Amino acid sequence: MKLKKPVKVLLGIVFFILCLLLVLFGYFLITRSKLNKIGYSNDAAYNIITSFKQDYAYKYPNNKTLNAAFESSDFKEENMDIYTKVTYYNHKHLIRNINLLVDKKYNTRDISIILAHGTDNDVYEFSKHDKVKYLEEFYSYDFAKIKNYDRYIAYMDLNGDDEETTIIKVNMDLDRDDYSDPVVVNDYSKTVIANKHYYLGEGYVPKDLVSFPKEYTLDGDDSCKGTREAVTAAKRMIDAAKKEGFNLLINSAYRSYSDQEDVYNTYLKLYGEAYVNSYVVRPGFSEHQTGYAFDFASGNSNIFANSQEYKWMIKNSYKYGFVYRFLKSKEPITGIKHEAWHFRYVGEEIAEAMDKGELSFEEYYAIYLDK
Repeated sequence: MKLKKPVKVLLGIVFFILCLLLVLFGYFLITRSKLNKIGYSNDAAYNIITSFKQDYAYKYPNNKTLNAAFESSDFKEENMDIYTKVTYYNHKHLIRNINLLVDKKYNTRDISIILAHGTDNDVYEFSKHDKVKYLEEFYSYDFAKIKNYDRYIAYMDLNGDDEETTIIKVNMDLDRDDYSDPVVVNDYSKTVIANKHYYLGEGYVPKDLVSFPKEYTLDGDDSCKGTREAVTAAKRMIDAAKKEGFNLLINSAYRSYSDQEDVYNTYLKLYGEAYVNSYVVRPGFSEHQTGYAFDFASGNSNIFANSQEYKWMIKNSYKYGFVYRFLKSKEPITGIKHEAWHFRYVGEEIAEAMDKGELSFEEYYAIYLDK
């Protein structure tokens, strides 16, 4: 049967359209593959191709921020060149936040600095702030937090500390009143922090508590406990000291919430509030509750600070993972008066770094652990 001319024309048009679609689809697949090979996702590639930006994308291979921009519904063509120059961070609303910071007239360097020092939400909240002219004043320090900017300024103005000290103190909440709105701690590792701003709580009990053998404690006290890791390290240290002729002993170790409550109330009744504010922390805030802090004693001297064992500890404790927790020079940061007898287990690597850098645990925590 012979097809009529109009039908032939219609079929020709349909065939042409199908061929054109096949060609376009083939072009799409080939172009997407090229874009995939230089670091663009399928979603980004689709938006690049459909917006005819493939030539632009080819100029910036493996640019994660540009890829995120092409993936995002917040993409703004006028900010394309900016996206290529901003360091990528894995934030949910990265492109939205970049756009907001561009609107505040921040340059690409400053935008990268801001993104590096906060979470997605931190950056969003900071974008509402009046433009900060000299970001590097605080944010040349990796551990500075963008959310704390106003607190840094207020603390520095009030106390006159340098930038690094200000950042450390504010990050550790030392610009706030003791015991005021503390951070609740759920960490059971050897890097757990407890002080007047970090609260363990009434129900905090360390995992894997073990007792010290009587021969390692003052007066053969078999109630001294600590985490297995810390007790093992302390025994090794005491044995090493003994081989060198020093009689190092454990005087006090793990204290439960109720134990610390008894200690606190006893000293409060005997010496008053001014004394306990300097020397005794409230229950729930004591490092002894972590199971990683021990008070040491000398078997040869009643005053540990005057003993040869104390001098040995200063020189050697870091080798066994212990740090001199409350140095006199660090009182403004620790908030606790000097305690010659109190040492804390943090592990050999951190202890060596703290010893070498002459850092308190608050300083080390603020710089390296508080992420």
